[in-house]
Amino acid sequence: MDLKILNSTCVRDLLPMGECIDVVEKAMISASQKRAIMPLRSKMELAPNDGLLAFMPGAMLDDNIFGAKLIGVFDKNFAHGLESHNGVVVLFEGEHGRPFLVADAGQITAIRTAAASAVATRHLARADAKVLAIFGYGTQARKHAEAMCCVRTIEKVKIWGRSLQKAEAFADDLRQSGIAAEACETAQTAASGADIICTTTASPIPILLGDWLEPGQHVNAVGTSFPGARELDTWAVARSRFFVDLREGAIKQAGEFQLARDDGVIDESHILGEIGEVADQTIAGRNDDHEITVYKSLGLIVQDLACAHHIHRKSQTKNLGTVISAWSP
Repeated sequence: MDLKILNSTCVRDLLPMGECIDVVEKAMISASQKRAIMPLRSKMELAPNDGLLAFMPGAMLDDNIFGAKLIGVFDKNFAHGLESHNGVVVLFEGEHGRPFLVADAGQITAIRTAAASAVATRHLARADAKVLAIFGYGTQARKHAEAMCCVRTIEKVKIWGRSLQKAEAFADDLRQSGIAAEACETAQTAASGADIICTTTASPIPILLGDWLEPGQHVNAVGTSFPGARELDTWAVARSRFFVDLREGAIKQAGEFQLARDDGVIDESHILGEIGEVADQTIAGRNDDHEITVYKSLGLIVQDLACAHHIHRKSQTKNLGTVISAWSP
C-alpha cells in the first residue's frame, strides 16, 4: 500500500467550503448515530512557549477507516504571521491497519471548523438571516465569513476584534471580494442588529454577553475548546437554546457550558442536543423566529477523518499529492 502526502495547498484545492459543509454534516450525523469511535481529545501543555500538543483519535465504522489528528496549537503565532494550528491528520485502512494518508491538519481544521458552524447555522439560524457579526480577524474569522455565505444570503458583515486596525483590514478584504463589511469599535456594537454571530477568538474570558443578545439571533461559539475558557458569559448560555457537536465533549471540555453550570444557573439538561441530531431531524432545532440559539463547537475527529477521506478520494482522480511506496504488501 502506498502512503500519500497532501500538503496545505492540496488540501485547500481539494476541499472547497461548499463541499466540506456537506461532508461535515454527514460526519456529524454519523457521530450522533454512534457510527463512529471518538475518544475525547487529550492535550499536553508546552510551557513556557504557551503552546500545546493536542491528540484526537477516532474511527469511522461505515468507511472502515481509523486515524488521528496530531496538532500543535500556538495562539501567539498570529502575531508573527503564522498559523496557530499546525499538524497532520493520518488515515489508516481498517482491514490490516496500514496508514495510507498524511494530510495537512492546519488547512483541514480551518475549513472543517467553519463548515461545522455552517451546518449548525443551516439548521438553527433564521431563514431570513442576512447580517453577520464576526468576533476575530484570524483564519477562523475569514473561513467563517466564507462558510456563512454558503448557507445564508449575507448582505452585511460586522467585525470586531481587540485591534481595530486589524478588524478594518479584514473588513477591507471582504469589501474587495464584494461583501459589504464594516469594523466596529466595540463587541456590543458588532452584536447589535446581527442575525448570526460567530465568535472565533482565543479569548479565555467572555467577549459576548447575554445582555447584548437579541431575539432571533444565532451564535456559533468556536474559539475556545478546553475547560476554563469561554467566549460567552453565563447569561448568554442560559438564555439560549443550547446545542453542541458532542454531548459528552461539551460536558467535560466546553468552558461555556461548564462555567455556566458551576454558576448554578443551568444543568446538563440545558444541552438540548447535538447538531447531528438536529440535522437528521431526531430533535428540533429552532422553534420560532424569536428564540436565541447557540452552537458550541469543540471540533470532532470524525470531521477531520471524513474530510481527509474525501480529499484522498478526490486526489486519486486528480493525481494530486506525493506518493511514497513505503509499506510492504
